[in-house]
Amino acid sequence: MKPSNPARNVLELDASRERMSHVLDAQRAAFLREGIPTASIRQSRIDRLSLAVLEHAQELAEALMIDFGNRPLATSIGSDILGSLPDIEFVRAHLEEWMQDTPIAGTLERGTPTFIQTRPKGVVGVIGPWNFPISLVVTPAVEALAAGNRVMIKFSEIPSRTADVFASAVAEYLDPEEVAVVRGGPDTSAHFADLQFDHLFFTGSPAVGRHVAGAAGRNLVPVTLELGGKNPVVVASDADIALAADRIAAARMMNGGQLCLCPDWVFVPRSEVDAFVNSYRNSISRFFPTIIDNPDVVTSVNAKNFDRVVALVDDAVTKGAASIVIAPERELRSLPDRATRRIAPTVLLGVTEDMRIADEEIFGPVIAVYPYDSVDEPIAAINARPAPLAAYWYGADSPDFRRFLNSSTSGGLTRNDMALHFGIEGTPFGGIGQSGMGAYHGKAGFDALSHKRTITGSELPVGIGPMSMPPYSPEALQEALDKVSAAVQLTGDRTRY
Repeated sequence: MKPSNPARNVLELDASRERMSHVLDAQRAAFLREGIPTASIRQSRIDRLSLAVLEHAQELAEALMIDFGNRPLATSIGSDILGSLPDIEFVRAHLEEWMQDTPIAGTLERGTPTFIQTRPKGVVGVIGPWNFPISLVVTPAVEALAAGNRVMIKFSEIPSRTADVFASAVAEYLDPEEVAVVRGGPDTSAHFADLQFDHLFFTGSPAVGRHVAGAAGRNLVPVTLELGGKNPVVVASDADIALAADRIAAARMMNGGQLCLCPDWVFVPRSEVDAFVNSYRNSISRFFPTIIDNPDVVTSVNAKNFDRVVALVDDAVTKGAASIVIAPERELRSLPDRATRRIAPTVLLGVTEDMRIADEEIFGPVIAVYPYDSVDEPIAAINARPAPLAAYWYGADSPDFRRFLNSSTSGGLTRNDMALHFGIEGTPFGGIGQSGMGAYHGKAGFDALSHKRTITGSELPVGIGPMSMPPYSPEALQEALDKVSAAVQLTGDRTRY
């Protein structure tokens, strides 16, 4: 059911702190009036949010094309709009099961019947990024709705036209007491993060994530942070070099390299570096035979990101790195082009620790290749940096792979492909340390945005309180000391094995 007057449900641009607080108060009051929503109400809200996006798919994709400068409609529709559908369907299909109380085995027989109630937290704030601005707010919002919450979404201000279309589309199908979309710049984002939500979900850079976590911490608001990191790839000695290069090239160029799961640096056996680079070059040339005026190239989202990526490459080259630019000869003099924000795909060799690109997430069509002689080298290099959001391995499920798996840390890992672990329905997705806090997707998101409340009854002949009150008998003290001795004996026996 659509709201009667959707135009009134669109929050003004650059909503004030007072206006956002008013919406939050209205959502919380509605949540308290309604109580725990039924499965059908939750499914209705999920369906209406999905329909709002799907019915405006073409308009949203066209807005993203303008916001990015150039982003193929197929990229936006395939990833930003259709990409979240499998998770939505999985959540919708299982939410009745997840909502059920969970009895604790054995408690009834002990006279303390106990169950765990899964209940909504209340109002969840969702702050989205600019690179996939639709799917990365819709997915956590759906999981929040599935858990029975109300949702306020802070849409990224960088794709501003898309923000306008998205806000209007959501307002057509959902009352702002159910889901409200907030637009606006950095000040609006800062005020949004400082609101007294019952949970705050943020996707974006580690730098901004620190500010969001700090604001939430001041209000004791629990957070889920989905951040980024320099995602490493190890090409094993037994890997098919051409296949690995082809898939890594495609992964690096997804969304113009502006994806938190893109590979940033690749470790290749020293003897295979030339073969890898040649195969990588061939794959890029096949995907993008031209760069200038190619409608399939996703450009840098704005001048700020363009300048940052170009500066990373320039800094590396100035300090001694070798740069291999992959573009037709006739286009090399025109790239990078700030007017159109087009950067040629680039491979860097000889990257050293004093170069900015060794530590900064690239978020562009550039990749660094490192030779190695032993798997110990990539393991040590990866462990010397904050844990990435994703790690990749190309090769067999070998002892070397198992060593890598057990000796390194990342939010998730895919072998022989890119980001498969992100798309498996029902599995948790999230980072660790600087790459994130908490997880979502499927039941992980439902649980993160729910409160698990333990409910216990007593059928005992004596209450806990009276049992702990004086007078204390010598027999009771001796019984307690006997229990301590028995526990010491048991624990000591375990340590001897």
